[in-house]
Amino acid sequence: MSDLQYPIGKFVFPDVRTHAIRTSWIETLQQQPAQLSAAVAGLNDAQLDTPYRPGGWRVRQVVHHVVDSHLNSYVRFKLALTEDKPVIKPYNEAAWATLADSNTPVQSSLDLLELLHERWVVLLLSLPEDAWARVFVHPESNQEVSLERNLALYAWHGLHHIAHITSLRVRENW
Repeated sequence: MSDLQYPIGKFVFPDVRTHAIRTSWIETLQQQPAQLSAAVAGLNDAQLDTPYRPGGWRVRQVVHHVVDSHLNSYVRFKLALTEDKPVIKPYNEAAWATLADSNTPVQSSLDLLELLHERWVVLLLSLPEDAWARVFVHPESNQEVSLERNLALYAWHGLHHIAHITSLRVRENW
């Protein structure tokens, strides 16, 4: 049986990273809004309100979470590009998923993700080689996170949540 929590596996930051690999991660980010839209296309409210796994978020919450998370990541990129080792503001993603806007139609988040990724990709493609080593500090771990690592993480993150939805659709024969 496949892993319902990590259908594409856990995030692994590769030891070897090149310009070509970073470009592929950017292309992955560029494609994610369309992939997420396709993953939820045609789902009715009952399906959108189905957890992707026992104890997991509802599909609707997953869609809204992707946008919440990617918005935070975009801001973290901009902070790291304009400040020296900024300490970022973490957020409680589980609590955010319970707020009223997590019960709204998914189209607003799909639209927002498309526009966000449009700007994010322009920013990422503009970065000189040395920018990928810039870091922000995550206060919960006190770890420095490079922009290169964060790019890899968010290329994985979107695919991870898209797979939650697509694997649910396969299991439920939707």
